[in-house]
Amino acid sequence: MFIMLSFRMVFNVNTVVAVCAILRGSSGFDPSSFVMAPRGRQSLETICLLLAYKIKYPQNFFMLRGNHECASINRIYGFYDECKRRYNIKLWKTFTDCFNCLPVSAIVDCTILCMHGGLSPDLTDLDQIRNLHRPTDVPDHGLLCDILWSDPDEDITGWGENDRGVSYTFGGDIVKEYLRRFSCSLIARAHQVVEDGYAFFEKRKLVTIFSAPNYCGEFDNAAAVMIVSEDLTCSFKILKPMLPEPPKPLATKGKLR
Repeated sequence: MFIMLSFRMVFNVNTVVAVCAILRGSSGFDPSSFVMAPRGRQSLETICLLLAYKIKYPQNFFMLRGNHECASINRIYGFYDECKRRYNIKLWKTFTDCFNCLPVSAIVDCTILCMHGGLSPDLTDLDQIRNLHRPTDVPDHGLLCDILWSDPDEDITGWGENDRGVSYTFGGDIVKEYLRRFSCSLIARAHQVVEDGYAFFEKRKLVTIFSAPNYCGEFDNAAAVMIVSEDLTCSFKILKPMLPEPPKPLATKGKLR
């Protein structure tokens, strides 16, 4: 937790960097990465690997908090049950203490703003995020909640209600306004399954990245990692989804003719 608290709630990252988002209990990757959120099968192995990378490479491997790094959410979606089944509730509480210390945003080379969810109508200055107190749980509304829960919506302008029942949606005009306000060129976020592993919004001013293929075994989505080069060129490494195995032929009796 000391390592997490040594990074501000918004911290700067230099290029070259790989941006991953949403690792659902099944992924391994390069330790020069910047990561957001675990959930799914083998969640314990995934979060332990992430923390081990963070300890070994504290200045080269970065983690941001996602909406599932919250006791009330991961208690419902399986992480609590996995900890209890395989070890004990005390372990889950220890992870919760760790999650409550995670930073929530990063800026790559002063121009790419990264967070798990999105923007907030309460956000007027990045110092508001820097000044958020830790350790902290995720509240039901407000700035921290929005950073972890809000979503872009191409069908609206301004702010709208979120179908998730928490936080807001925001239109392309909000993206342009906030990029101008913070002197950034791109917002990189996670929080939504996208078929090709990444999807742009508002003429490539925002990108959603999803780094878990075959999400929870229920989708056939690809996964992506965004590579930011030294000259700030963004490219994507794609991990194709696993195709379902073809059915085995039925056994037949006698000789084939």
